[in-house]
Amino acid sequence: MNRLLIGDFPALDYACSEAMNTLCTNLSFSGENVRKIMMTSCHASEGKSYLSMNIMRTLARLGKTVALVDADLRRSAISARYDLQFMDAERAWGLAHFLAGRANADDVIYQTNLTGAYMIPVGREVSNPLPLLNTPRFDQLLEHLAQQVDYVIVDAPPVGAVIDGAQIAKSCDGVLVVVSYNAVRRQELIDVKEQLEQTE
Repeated sequence: MNRLLIGDFPALDYACSEAMNTLCTNLSFSGENVRKIMMTSCHASEGKSYLSMNIMRTLARLGKTVALVDADLRRSAISARYDLQFMDAERAWGLAHFLAGRANADDVIYQTNLTGAYMIPVGREVSNPLPLLNTPRFDQLLEHLAQQVDYVIVDAPPVGAVIDGAQIAKSCDGVLVVVSYNAVRRQELIDVKEQLEQTE
């Protein structure tokens, strides 16, 4: 299997670690049918990628197997912020390559240096990813992952900013909306909730 090193992944302090444990425990109470979970927000820079990465790490430490899909194809925060290092730099494939038909699922699933944690990096950024996300390949990939691991975490773009997140939500079982304290208006959050509900 392909390998991916997460080069920069700071440890959490006690309070954050306990908050992550609580969040991941609550996820387990969502039911056996909620395994593909999309992370989104109203705006950029609200912390959804930070939470995605730390939920992946916490679930893995709790003994679960988890795959994180970086689906923020327009502007991924994960690749640079966490210093992802491909063990085979010439085959640095990711979600964009898979959706475009240039790679198969096994080419883009990476074992990380965290036991039980797998990742599908973005691969390359795409200026208009909606046609790629709208193909059956995306749903097939998530289904394939859900058969291999306990949880699939999908880091998606902010629903309040671009339509990509609403398209991604169609392939997921549930959504976590990350809200920056005192930075999001109530009506913005209601609009995001209603847009997500339309995807069922």
